[in-house]
Amino acid sequence: MTDRWHQENMRVQYKDTDQMGVVHHGNYVTWFEVSRTEWIRHYGFAYSKMEEYGVLLPVLDVNIQYKKSAHYDDCVAVFSKVTKYSPVRIEFYYEVRKINEEEFAQEKGETMEPFGELLAKGTTKHMWVNQEWKPVRMNKVAPEIYEVLEKVMG
Repeated sequence: MTDRWHQENMRVQYKDTDQMGVVHHGNYVTWFEVSRTEWIRHYGFAYSKMEEYGVLLPVLDVNIQYKKSAHYDDCVAVFSKVTKYSPVRIEFYYEVRKINEEEFAQEKGETMEPFGELLAKGTTKHMWVNQEWKPVRMNKVAPEIYEVLEKVMG
């Protein structure tokens, strides 16, 4: 598997915090989705392209371990990478890290290693399905997309 990570930077919005002044735990799932979607786009195919092939990618499982809290206006980076994949399933691993203003201003994209203070980490597991929610084999229904995945994963 590849050691390359995708980095997606974001600033904590006030709407994402709770009465305690910290990011509500549910927002991490949204951040995982943003990072995953941008990972897919970064490597050459948008999620909308998969949908053009009639393929959907529902979440089967989410696992998150919270380490420290993020607060309003913090700069965070969500690092994501694929840890397992097959023609039918794919698993992503994420690390949400607090970064400083200088790191936030740098270009996002591919990186070899996450940096910053670890706030949370987790995984999502997915299965490719068709419009009828039946499992499909990506190497058969969308071989161009599957080839990109295989190339990225080495």
